[in-house]
Amino acid sequence: MYLAFLLQVLLSALLVSAVKPTRTLSKRQTTPPSKFVTSQNGQFMFNGSTLDFVGTNAYWLPVLNSDEDIDFTLGNLSAAGIKIVRTWAFNDVGTIPVNGTWFQLIANGTTVINEGPNGLQKLDTVVKLAEKHGIFVLLSLTNNWNPLPLDNQAAGISARDTTPGTNKVLPRNALSNDYGGMDAYVREFSDGKNHDAFYVNPTILAKFTNYTTQIVSRYVESPAIFAWEIANDPRYIIRLSLICIWLKSPHQMQLLLPATVLCNTHTITKFHSTIAQHINQVDPNHLVSSGNQGFFCVDCPKLFPRVAPPPPQTSSTPSNNRRRSPPKPLTKRGLLQERKAIRNKVRNLQKRTSTAGGIRIRGRWMSTETKRQSDDQGIGPSFDGSYGIDSEDILNIPQIGFGTFQLFPDQNSYGIDDPTLPAFNNTVNQGLDWIRRHADVGKLFGKPVTLNGFGLVTQANAPSFVPFNQTQAPFGPDSPPSPPAQQPFGITDAQRDDAYAQWLHAGLQNGLQGMLQYQWSQGNLTTGVGTAISPTVSGTGVSPTVSGTGLSPNDGYSIQGAGLDQAVGTIQQAAQALGPDQQR
Repeated sequence: MYLAFLLQVLLSALLVSAVKPTRTLSKRQTTPPSKFVTSQNGQFMFNGSTLDFVGTNAYWLPVLNSDEDIDFTLGNLSAAGIKIVRTWAFNDVGTIPVNGTWFQLIANGTTVINEGPNGLQKLDTVVKLAEKHGIFVLLSLTNNWNPLPLDNQAAGISARDTTPGTNKVLPRNALSNDYGGMDAYVREFSDGKNHDAFYVNPTILAKFTNYTTQIVSRYVESPAIFAWEIANDPRYIIRLSLICIWLKSPHQMQLLLPATVLCNTHTITKFHSTIAQHINQVDPNHLVSSGNQGFFCVDCPKLFPRVAPPPPQTSSTPSNNRRRSPPKPLTKRGLLQERKAIRNKVRNLQKRTSTAGGIRIRGRWMSTETKRQSDDQGIGPSFDGSYGIDSEDILNIPQIGFGTFQLFPDQNSYGIDDPTLPAFNNTVNQGLDWIRRHADVGKLFGKPVTLNGFGLVTQANAPSFVPFNQTQAPFGPDSPPSPPAQQPFGITDAQRDDAYAQWLHAGLQNGLQGMLQYQWSQGNLTTGVGTAISPTVSGTGVSPTVSGTGLSPNDGYSIQGAGLDQAVGTIQQAAQALGPDQQR
């Protein structure tokens, strides 16, 4: 009960700050009211006031089967007090589907934009209805992840097994990685073997730039657009990052996989600079962000180095208005000192116990290449550039308006475990540390930073959990049973609430400008055969559409049932406290 109460208090406090001016602006800081969100002195500005927010993700919004469903969902978001929702502004296909939504056909050496009612008109509806309900939309223009059948795993593009009866066949657009994306371009306009071709191949860049123009120019004057996001989780594919680990520690890795670019974070940074400049030229009204996971490349040479630290600032939140000491830049030396302290704990613990190893890990973590890759002699792939991302270098690109990062401990490692703590505590603490580091980066660079997605998989959601680089649910009902010695995958609802409460509190205390939960769940939707909202009944007499029975897609992170009811109730309380004068 205490955890539930704590979560309610923290969410309410954050949501009140979402649309309410959190401080009085001085004359020097006052800007003319604008119908667009801007960035000034490390803060989001809207209509002359600072804008901090807690929002959510709903990647599936444009593929709902009716305009009424989109209206219904956005209405529920608004009623819950949510002011910003992140969704996909891409939907690439290799063949035109019989049913459902698609935005762009990538086939036969060319691209075709779908302007029809099952195409970009659906995105138009999302934007129009978002404005109606006083909600901003953060639109992502492509995805790093798009595994398909028969992909060559050794070449760096994820594989997908669609064998019937093995919990691997899901309706199109049911998963966040089933909307096309980078690899859709790579397959069509290159040899299809190297994911990083997306960032350097001239033909691919021209095709993606053209798509970006078509989308961005469509909404130049829309006040509903919060910002543009270049891509969801841009990075080198995981198998390419193994090359970087091998080159940094050759005594630990005997495998070298093919790639066109080796461990050069400048490649993705240059790509961001090029696309951000283009978006800014097409649409000077809206901010541009990266959408990356926030991976660091400490001590790496920068294409866009930080020239000088901005003056110290006070937090914009009412609960933390004291002046903070300026944060220090992240360095490899500092990280290694932290790792050394934890390893000393490991050695001391091993001396006092008879159990070999001495490090306790969470029961049944996902065994994928994205989870807890360990380099005991280094600082880990989230900090050493192995993913091809240098989030600090990207943040300092002049046309990038704010920083982004994500927090998914079920799929990425953000540190090493403290063996004196239970596994769940390590998960929470590493998330707290990840949030603090990125809040500090925002202060160092004088730009807002948002947590674009955070989530944990619960035991109830485990059967629906599909990692971002896969298309199968490894803990679904058709998967092999868990060994008796292992715990069920996932955490309890109470643990999720505890973690979310602590992370939200950390974002508030450390000065993040936005945090987006992943992801929203919506029921009572219109279903359609062959669409993401498919009928749950079986048999030959299924109607093509069934109203009021569908549930929004869930790739393992939706808050449903009693958990959803509690979260919505909390948000509603915060929304009621705002008053009608605070509506956008």
